[in-house]
Amino acid sequence: MSAPVVVGVDGSPSALATVEAAAREAGMRGAELRVVHAFLWPALHVPPGGSPLGPPAGAVWESVEGLLAEAVERALAAAPGVVVGHAVIAGEAGGALEAESRTARLMVVGHRGSGGLAGLLGSTAVHLAAHSHCPVMVVRERMREDGPVLVAVDDSPQARAAIAFAFDEAALRGTDLIALHAWTTWSDHSDARPANLVDLIGDVERLQAEEERMLTDALSGHREDHPDVTVHERVVRGRTRHTLIEASGGAQLMVIGARGRGGFAGLLLGSVSHAVLHHAHCPVTVVRSDLP
Repeated sequence: MSAPVVVGVDGSPSALATVEAAAREAGMRGAELRVVHAFLWPALHVPPGGSPLGPPAGAVWESVEGLLAEAVERALAAAPGVVVGHAVIAGEAGGALEAESRTARLMVVGHRGSGGLAGLLGSTAVHLAAHSHCPVMVVRERMREDGPVLVAVDDSPQARAAIAFAFDEAALRGTDLIALHAWTTWSDHSDARPANLVDLIGDVERLQAEEERMLTDALSGHREDHPDVTVHERVVRGRTRHTLIEASGGAQLMVIGARGRGGFAGLLLGSVSHAVLHHAHCPVTVVRSDLP
């Protein structure tokens, strides 16, 4: 069997919805689902009798086993034909799931963890989006199983990886692909202060045509590999993060690179990717360009 889909569970209210989504992803891929809980207690080297400052060790393990059993049950109900395994890993969630990603096909985590504040993106999701060794899907509580796949396009290496993944996802789901490129007349890619490209080039229509050409070129080759995927090219003059977040309302999945062409060297998660993970209206899969 191929590499598994791995889902992290933590006992949060949204965890079971995340497990159901991961089970469906595994089913579409014909992959095993591996349900993982990162358990910090053993990593603290607590004696077998437990700690006087915490709950009895037996009660802790019963709680962990209970949440895993419930997660497995929900996974099997969501995707009855999927093989489901589970594991408890000693350690902090971000590091433990990053290690799991080395042998995974896809990592699936919830938008918020058990310690998160309402509406805020969990630290585990941010960590994995930046450091995972495979694509990471961040699931929101409200999901839809129809609608197109949406991919954010620019001319960065990260976008090229995201485009390839998005074509595969659209084919897998039997749905359309929206390739969206947002642009403005302002450029901040140099070390100098931002420059208005209209002042430099003097022709907005020419700029628009160049952006449209860039989008078409970015998609070339992938259309031939996926002739059954209907592609809708959208070039929008506007701020990237706002445009993507608005467009996500009609999508079943958004695919985005970890860092776009405006990112600073060394940053593994760009500002647009971070904003989309916080505010998108659908699940978001982050793809890094340096993945095998």
